[in-house]
Parts: sequence; structure tokens; C-alpha cells
Amino acid sequence: MSAASAPSQAPGSQTILRGRLLCPDATRPALQEVPDGLVHIQAGRITAVEPAPPGCALPETLPGAIWLPGFVDTHVHFPQTRIIGSATGPLLDWLASSVFPEEARFKERAYAEAVAEEFCTALLRQGTTCASIFSSSDPGATDVLFAALARRGLQADVGLTLMDQGAPPEVLLAATPALEAAEALIARWHGRRLRFAVTPRFALSCTPALLRGAGDLAARHGLPIQTHLAENHAEIAEVGRQFPGCHDYLGVYADHGLCTPHSLFAHCVHLEDGAWDRLAAAGAAVSHCPDSNFFLGSGCMPLDAPRRRGIRVGLGTDVGAGRSFSLRRIAASAYDAALITGAEVTGEELLWLATAGGARALGLADEVGRIAPGLAADLIALPAPPARDGQVLCDALVHQRDAGPVWATWVAGAPRWTLADGASHGDR
Repeated sequence: MSAASAPSQAPGSQTILRGRLLCPDATRPALQEVPDGLVHIQAGRITAVEPAPPGCALPETLPGAIWLPGFVDTHVHFPQTRIIGSATGPLLDWLASSVFPEEARFKERAYAEAVAEEFCTALLRQGTTCASIFSSSDPGATDVLFAALARRGLQADVGLTLMDQGAPPEVLLAATPALEAAEALIARWHGRRLRFAVTPRFALSCTPALLRGAGDLAARHGLPIQTHLAENHAEIAEVGRQFPGCHDYLGVYADHGLCTPHSLFAHCVHLEDGAWDRLAAAGAAVSHCPDSNFFLGSGCMPLDAPRRRGIRVGLGTDVGAGRSFSLRRIAASAYDAALITGAEVTGEELLWLATAGGARALGLADEVGRIAPGLAADLIALPAPPARDGQVLCDALVHQRDAGPVWATWVAGAPRWTLADGASHGDR
């Protein structure tokens, strides 16, 4: 790795980054390369992007790097950080054997604080600057996570995981105290860089009263909603038994006010055409989590189903069923899943889904996911493959599965992770 030059300071305390840029388009799955570009940054936001003029005197910020916007992880579980690779069976068995015992530990504040630091560092190390995150069902642990994200300056949607049935008592929280805790977390943390997301774990974990309360909470405050949908055949069958009056799994959420333009549904592996149509009509979005679907044997989401309906799609690591915090690895898994389901997808589209596409899925297209004026200066540096451009470059960035962490991660215009010193900078 080449030595980095300090970002150049222009008059008026403006930072100027110089380097090779890969810039996602705002609305279509395409990226434009700028071989030698300047990114002007002020007060944590990009003010201008332009080619470097001939004879530019500014040094390259990180020689040998290619700069992209920070990755956007649309589905990840904070309290599963330490159980990555727990191979204890398909979804429902895995929840009972691995997830619920681990999530019960998050009632201990010191444990939650330690994992929150590991979690934030893992995001930064892999170039993720924005994420939609499930916390545990413990309000104190969720508060700890918000605080850790705030210290790092990360953009995130964070939810207190709502569950009042279908799990051991240690991880359950009844509807009334859960919704009261959510109100308190909204008052404390909901804002621009950090948002509270209404987060029913999935239909099986919530009584109708809690689902209705969650829908009302989201509507009252205009909040994003995140949950799981149609991941596993056994799960779908059990939802049908528990909610016999609902049309189908998606209908459970729709009947309780949880299928809206602000909703993000993870997995969607086994949706029927009618459900896809209703999801599209609602304006909801999908988080595609191929690595965790492979790991739990759930199947492969047919990527063409949301694409041909114009449904917003992002990529999710789904740690800890997902085995990596790296969105590049998830993009490679998405390529494999597309081959299995008969879809065609390019490296360029996959990088777009990991950046601008993910931002659109979260309703944050005007905040993150691109290198463009007005957006947050959340940027990452990757080692540039030599003598490659266009689709070949994108393919190389996606499919180098032994690639290590990013070279640098900037959040709001400041470096928060650098490979040179192997550390994140949480107190800047």
C-alpha cells in the first residue's frame, strides 16, 4: 500500500481529495469512472466533484487507490457479531440454538458496549458507512449501539428488536414496555445521521397487539420500518398457522400497517408473484442477503422479481447468518445467487446495489451512496486493480474474494479507518 498524502486544505477550511473515482449514477445501475478527480468537501459534505485540471499541483490523496462512496448495508444484526459461523441448522433451529442465547447476553451493559465497539470497527474496516441495523430486544443495549455509532459519525437506521412471543423469556419484552422504550429512544436519538427504525423481528416473534403498536408508532413519527419476510419454508408455514386470517406472510404486515413506502423487507426468498406485485404497489424495498440465505439453506431470492417490477433493492450482509461484514463478498454471493435463479447481473450493477441502490432502498438517496455535490462525504478507498477500466474493473472489485479490508474509510469528510495504522479513529 502506498503512503497516503494528507487531504489538501483549501481556503475556508475546505478539504480536497484527489484520486481515481468510481461514481454511481443516481437512478440506474451504472458507475462512471473519473481517472483523476477532485472531491471538494466542506462541513462533512461534498460541495463539488470535477476532473483534476492539467498540471494540478495537489498530490494524490492515496496513490494506487480507487475511491467509491461508502457501502450501504441494508440488513445487519448488531447482537450477532460474535456468533458469525454458528452452523446450527436452518433458520428456526439456528435462532433457538445460537441467536437467542447470545442475544440474551445483551442485557449486560458492559457486554453490549464491548460488542458495539467491535461492530462499529468491523463496519468501518470493510468500508460500510451506512447500515440498517437490528439491535437486541434490550433498550439499554440499543442505547449503547446508538452511542457507539454516534461516536464514529456513522449513518444508520437502528431498531429495538420487537419480540413478545416465540422465544425464551430472557429475550422477550411485552408490547407496552417495548413501545414505551421505543418512544424514549426516538426522543434521544432520532435525527439526521441516526434514525430509529421500527423493527418487528418477524411475524412469529410478535403478537397482533405489538404488530399494531409498531405500525402506529411508525405512522405517528414517520419512521422507517425493517423486518424479515419469506426467508424459510418452515417459517412461512408457521406464519400461516399463527395468522390464519391474513392473506399471506406479506399480508400480516400489511394488515398491521407495516407495509408502506418506508418498509424494508429482508430476504423475500419465497414470495409468490402476487406478493411481489403488492410489495411493488406499496412502494416498499427489499434487502437481498444471499450469503446468509446460502448459509442457512434458505434458498436464493430471484433478483429479477423485484428488478422487473421497479422495486428498490439493496444488499445486506445479515451478520451473523451472513459470514462477513464485507459488502464486496455479499456482492459476489449475489452474483452466484443470480446465476442459480437464471438472472443476469454484472459487477457494475452489484457495486451500484452496494452503494446507491442501498441508499435508495433506505430512502437515503439524497444523503449517501454516491460521490456527488450535496451528499455526505462518506468515502472509501480500495486498492485499484492495475490497467483495468469499465466492467472489467467492476468485476475485479466484486470478485476478488480474498481481498482484505479497505485502505481507508472516511465518514463525513474525516478518516475513521486507515489500513496503514490498522485502526479506526472513534474519538475524532
